[in-house]
Amino acid sequence: MTIRSPWTCILWDVDGTVVDASEGILRRLTICLEHFGLPAPKREELVHWIGPPLYDSFQANVGMTGERAAEAVAYYRQIGKSEGYASGARVYPEIAELIAELAAAGVPQATASSKPENQVEVLMDHFDLAPLLQVIVGATPDEKTRASKADVVGEALRQLAEGGHDTSRPVLIGDRHHDIEGGAVHGVPVIFVRWGFSWPHESDGAQA
Repeated sequence: MTIRSPWTCILWDVDGTVVDASEGILRRLTICLEHFGLPAPKREELVHWIGPPLYDSFQANVGMTGERAAEAVAYYRQIGKSEGYASGARVYPEIAELIAELAAAGVPQATASSKPENQVEVLMDHFDLAPLLQVIVGATPDEKTRASKADVVGEALRQLAEGGHDTSRPVLIGDRHHDIEGGAVHGVPVIFVRWGFSWPHESDGAQA
């Protein structure tokens, strides 16, 4: 089947869109919160932590100070590194095939994730998706220097353009309102997927 894309390039959110890493993420979050003397929310609440930068989530969801949130992120990352970033992760059904079909059709693709870039690279390598992508972009390790969705979308577009790819009609595929807001900063429409970790209202403003 020949794919004719109305978009000149595609940006992929990762957690909740391409990869379901919730098993490991929720386990690490629970361990981390308990380490800092905080009760972990129920799973149905904790899943909504997946996607936005953890540095922000620790402050917004459990009232940590910026300094304490930075400590929590560092502790969480330490657990993840020891377990392996791809531990318990899986690709959502048919997504790997879609990425492969788009690559075969010559459509440039990139990740634009709020997840630290080194972890995105591990996941893309683990699932053999890295060779299908022109650019892999995520947050900086501190999740502060480049962390917001607008930051990573801008960087993904910059790197694609620098590589000679057409970025005149980009689209972002994601599952959270952060994707819609981050895309809007750069005039990038969003295709909103519903198999991720969003609240029902979060699709407002999406292209589709």
